[in-house]
Amino acid sequence: MLEPAPRPFLRTALDEVCEQVQPLVDLGQSTVESHGFGMAVATVDGELCGVGDYQVPFPLRSLAKVFGFALAHAVDSRPGPQNPFDPLGALVTTDRLLSRTGDAAGALRAFLAAQSGNHSIADEPAGTSANSALAQIIAGSDVLDNPVSTVVDHFNRQGAIAMTCADLATAALFLARGGVGADGTRLLAREATRRLNAIMLVCGMYDGAGEFAYRVGLPAKSGSGGGIIAVVPNRCVVCVWSPGLDACGNSVAGVAALEAFSTVTGWSVF
Repeated sequence: MLEPAPRPFLRTALDEVCEQVQPLVDLGQSTVESHGFGMAVATVDGELCGVGDYQVPFPLRSLAKVFGFALAHAVDSRPGPQNPFDPLGALVTTDRLLSRTGDAAGALRAFLAAQSGNHSIADEPAGTSANSALAQIIAGSDVLDNPVSTVVDHFNRQGAIAMTCADLATAALFLARGGVGADGTRLLAREATRRLNAIMLVCGMYDGAGEFAYRVGLPAKSGSGGGIIAVVPNRCVVCVWSPGLDACGNSVAGVAALEAFSTVTGWSVF
């Protein structure tokens, strides 16, 4: 286990990152009406530091796939989809969680509340999803156990859960703790945690994953709501939010902030 980073070090690092990325905050296309920038770091030894709008809730969108896959694996040890972040893999994960719990969206909300410590998690309107078309295509196969409309509804509701950078960084700490949850019990096996971090590294940033791995060097997952979570194994989880997206669907300021954070701290898996 690496030595924990002292709070003054994190505060200085975040202040420096925030100053560097401010010119990028309004760049890119946004899928939400709000604007701003927030960043939070939650460490494995219980420290939490944040800058900017780190207490402003935003919709998880695809960030929900990380937690949904972890929860589905925790309640169903069968091998899951090879890539739980692509549309088919995400629907299969939601379907499996629905079969095991009876309420995939509610189970995910409860899981996030338990891991973050925030039991007042809100929702944004779920809307519709392009995954409905894919679900209809695979409806005649044996891939899904539950009705297509039900699976898609729960998938959309999971993505509509709204959380802050502070809560998301805290909720994802099991990824930095080798699979150990907030209550100190094992949530995921070390092997499963390593697998999920590896999938985040190679698939978590859409078509920008390779460039992100080079520039930042951390397992990460982004969502169209402007959020990104990044894992520094054995140290911390970083969550950044800024809604302006680049051509790959990743937050412009968020990617720049994580690159700056990696540079300032020297933290990378490479």
